[in-house]
Amino acid sequence: MKAFRLDELEAERAANEGAYLQFLRERNMSVGLYALDAGQLDPQQPHGQDEVYFVVSGRAAITVGDETTPVARGSVVYVPAGVPHRFHHITEDLRVMVVFSPPEA
Repeated sequence: MKAFRLDELEAERAANEGAYLQFLRERNMSVGLYALDAGQLDPQQPHGQDEVYFVVSGRAAITVGDETTPVARGSVVYVPAGVPHRFHHITEDLRVMVVFSPPEA
């Protein structure tokens, strides 16, 4: 078993001064914590893997392809591989758990 604490992951991510911290990588998936502060721009480009986002905290909107929806704590969003997507209108610091399948390259 592998178990993680969100507060420890956030501290590690912040200490590394990056928006993304991959903390689990297995044969069929990888998991990371993605952070964007209020007002920040999301620089993401489409990925070669399917993704699932689980919003841990914060408020924003996300556009996936031509669809836009608001997200907040508890929101879950699926993004198919290769589809353009981006968080925007981030009004509260956003912390998102990201699952890539297969693992992020």
